[in-house]
Amino acid sequence: MKSNGRAIIDVGADGVAVITIINPPVNSLSLDVLYSLKDAFEEAFRRDDVKAIVVTGCHGKFSGGFNISSFVDLQQEKVAQPNPGYISLDILTDTVEVSKKPLVAAIDGHALGGGLEIAMCCHARISTPNAKLGLPELHLGIIPGFGGTQRLPRLVGLAKSLEMMLTAKLVKGEEALDLGLVDAIVSSNQLLNTARKWALDIWEHKRPWNIASLYRTDKMESLGEAKEILKFARAQALRIAPNLHHPLAFVDVVEEGIVSGPRAGLIKEYETFEVLIHSVPCKALVHIFFAQRGTMRVPGVTDMGLVPRHVKRVGIIGGGLMGSGIATAFLLSNYHVILKEVNDKVLEAGIERIKANLQSRVNKGKLSQEKFEKALSLLIGTVDYESFRAIDMVFEAVTEDLSLKKQIFTDLEKYCPPHCILASNTSTIDLNLIVDEKSKYVDRIIGAHFFSPAHVMPLLEIVRTQNTSPQVIVDLLDVGKKIKKTPVVVRNCTGFSVNRMLFPFTQAALLLVEHGADVYCIDSAFTKFGMAMGPFRLFDLVGFNVAMASEAQFVSSMPGRIYKSMLIPLMQQDKRLGETTRKGFYLYDEGRKVKPDPDIKKYIEKAREISGVSIDPKVAKLSEKDMVEMIFFPLVNEACRLLAEGIVVKASDLDIASVMGIGFPPYRGGILYWADTVGSKYICSRLDEWATIYGKNFKPCDYLAEKAARGFL
Repeated sequence: MKSNGRAIIDVGADGVAVITIINPPVNSLSLDVLYSLKDAFEEAFRRDDVKAIVVTGCHGKFSGGFNISSFVDLQQEKVAQPNPGYISLDILTDTVEVSKKPLVAAIDGHALGGGLEIAMCCHARISTPNAKLGLPELHLGIIPGFGGTQRLPRLVGLAKSLEMMLTAKLVKGEEALDLGLVDAIVSSNQLLNTARKWALDIWEHKRPWNIASLYRTDKMESLGEAKEILKFARAQALRIAPNLHHPLAFVDVVEEGIVSGPRAGLIKEYETFEVLIHSVPCKALVHIFFAQRGTMRVPGVTDMGLVPRHVKRVGIIGGGLMGSGIATAFLLSNYHVILKEVNDKVLEAGIERIKANLQSRVNKGKLSQEKFEKALSLLIGTVDYESFRAIDMVFEAVTEDLSLKKQIFTDLEKYCPPHCILASNTSTIDLNLIVDEKSKYVDRIIGAHFFSPAHVMPLLEIVRTQNTSPQVIVDLLDVGKKIKKTPVVVRNCTGFSVNRMLFPFTQAALLLVEHGADVYCIDSAFTKFGMAMGPFRLFDLVGFNVAMASEAQFVSSMPGRIYKSMLIPLMQQDKRLGETTRKGFYLYDEGRKVKPDPDIKKYIEKAREISGVSIDPKVAKLSEKDMVEMIFFPLVNEACRLLAEGIVVKASDLDIASVMGIGFPPYRGGILYWADTVGSKYICSRLDEWATIYGKNFKPCDYLAEKAARGFL
């Protein structure tokens, strides 16, 4: 947990000591920084030439909070765990907050987690308009440990503080001012001088000495109101995250401070923090945190010293659901976008979809009217390729029609400039089938698989062929980051990583239903496990036509590993295609409200009749745990194949792909992290058992069998 971070003190002629947190790039709070900060405060308190103190950070950032790498060291017991009570009580509460000299926090960039907790110990907080403040510990499976659960409610009110903590919401400077979390807003170039003046004004009693944040009561609700707010928050936490304890811990610790006083709340806070940091969800979420950042590192590509080229103009072919979503993502990030369609009528429909996507963000308060108009001004529509002669990158986003895609890439080679990157948004089709390997542009061709809706979903699957240039990969990684996507780089194959993992998952679900399991019981088991939806609700969302088009690709690339069910084709015949037709495995009303459909039974019975399958009494009585395992373990098996074949370089990349592409619960750490907690030996034995009964599509791959013999993945 050693770092080069520190806090330095500089006393000016005006008598203001400026204490600066220095630990680039985000000024994180290691133990070294905290102890150095304590020394700097104590020096300022001792010195007669210091009238007041300003706390700030370097390089335009206050502090990003406690160093998360330190959590891993603590969890793995590489170092002795420090007593957070010492930091919370002895340093921040009994040393900093009781200062007889005015303390002002000068906040720029961000004040997150422990950074905000330090700022809340000061007598005043001055912020820039775009600074971000918040307590995002929820995302790491813990609660604040330096007093945040006690001071935030007293500064902004109980209801707002619980909302911020239980959603990990960050607020910008202006909103923080409205809430009372900061006392003034100034520009970055005025921040330090303004903070110094505030500190001196307090010292000269030109501004009132506010009571310490820990003992403020002016924003707190009455005890009766507080109990109702806590009751509601507890119910919400149980509803949203029934498998997790730490959201409830937020409520419990806040309640302790209200009922027994803030100091008792501080003690319960750090005691709870000590327990949670060693919990399974915290370890899993910390793994996801680092795995997500690790996706930008691609061995043999990002270590070559290549510099991303500047991409200014982007072409998109196809204005349907995917194309319009991709266009929206680029417009929101200030790229010039040219949208091509086959005729004016279809083009107009595509542009309207983009407008609707942007307007939705305006309606939700996520986009101003000014930025809405700016985004639209960057969009050009066309029905030919002439304007593609000056673009830097193009995305093909038409339907999964192989012949159509091949024709498009033939056209792109004629019109796009020599430096232009040629990307396909195909979700399943092997890129080698789309583009002739003899093409002179083959090194510029890459897969860019967005997930629907493309302007919302965070994952971008970058697919490299054996010919794709490392420079092109670096360029797309950079673009992905700029449009706020998390990239996962994979090698080319049918289905790539996400859909290839998902295919055996859906196959197993269909097999279970035909052998007697209930559709809605399966989906319920998966939502209880932590998935946003089960496999059959997912079928409806994706659409049956897309599902069958994907299956056609896998049938040819995975011979011998296919369970051929007639269930979906039978439903297709009756125009049941999922959400788009308001009928699939579920029924949907105009507001997309969902309910089960008893008519599904007749389709299942017909599918059994065609397949010659009879109900297995054991399957009909499967526990929820068995349902989850029987559908998820084939996914684990396929993930192991992807690693063995070198389609994915790092297991952690598959964890991110499963969380962001499939909806696997992040607090379980991703599919392979979870598999390790379950045990490879157990998974392999269950797959062997099912392969004997239901066929070789369950058979463990050699990689999994080998790892099971060693006891890990």
